Amino acid sequence: MLDRRPAILAVLFATVALSACGGSSDSPAPPPSGPDLAQRTAAATATAQSTSNLCNPIRPFYWEIGDGTQRQASGSVNAAGNATTYSASTVMSIASASKWLYGAYVAERRGGVLTTEDIQYLTFRSGYTGLVPIGDCQQTDTVASCVARNDNDVQTPAHVGKFYYNGGHMQKHASLAAPGVDLGAMDNAALAAEMRRLLGNDIAMTYTQPQPAGGVRTSANDYAVFLRKLINNQLRLGALLGANKVCTNPATCSDALSTPITNGLDWHYSLGHWVEDDPTRSDGAFSSAGAFGFYPWVDATKTWYGIVARSDALGGGNESADCGALIRRAWVTGVAQ
Repeated sequence: MLDRRPAILAVLFATVALSACGGSSDSPAPPPSGPDLAQRTAAATATAQSTSNLCNPIRPFYWEIGDGTQRQASGSVNAAGNATTYSASTVMSIASASKWLYGAYVAERRGGVLTTEDIQYLTFRSGYTGLVPIGDCQQTDTVASCVARNDNDVQTPAHVGKFYYNGGHMQKHASLAAPGVDLGAMDNAALAAEMRRLLGNDIAMTYTQPQPAGGVRTSANDYAVFLRKLINNQLRLGALLGANKVCTNPATCSDALSTPITNGLDWHYSLGHWVEDDPTRSDGAFSSAGAFGFYPWVDATKTWYGIVARSDALGGGNESADCGALIRRAWVTGVAQ
């Protein structure tokens, strides 16, 4: 919830001043600004359950919104003729939502002070762009053996310094020997244990392949713990959200070569996460949508977090982001979208 203490202190100061000057000490405090919890919850719920907006096509899914303390509202939205129900505890592959976790891990390893090399890799400008999302990292791999397969260890000179969305940046970065993070020898179990060592053992996660950019399986419950830690600055990436951001739309930026965003939005990319800051169509939220439809976010004020959770093998990160943005707007404004 928003911290009302500064406003309360201001009202108390004004009341004391009025009393000293003969004014009434019984003047009521001004009402709190913005919608209350009930209004926010009703608006977000109606938006998520609507059959006439961009949330309808992605059914079934689970959604939740919370603050730095706890979940504030949530719901499971089902689809007619589909027996699948997603809940907060449903474990699923989150694909590219893994990237935000890895960005946070690197920030912890560096004590919040990233190297120039770290920033280049985490903003996808390293030139390592050959990794194929499915097949190039296998269940029995280590981080390094995945790098060694096919063209994953080939740097494309023309891509260096240009934004190119690809998991190969993080795969190569994770494999770099000291003073790199030196995770090359780690398999699925070791990589998960190492991530949890710094992000927190209260976040349950596994890897289906040792791919920092896309291999995590977890639940909305556990990812929400991570998001609350960002909001509360319990992880160093919380203070770095949006830092070192780069442009990503090849249609409008000469320093961008490839993006998964399909609707022409001029978003930026920061340290393993998107900055939804298109000047005409976005609200500045931070996010990391996965290809299967898992969409986590933190709002621009770092007050609220949210998740849309589902698993669609045919893809759907952009679609989940569209729905999630509507739910977020409904929550902030108290008006169903």
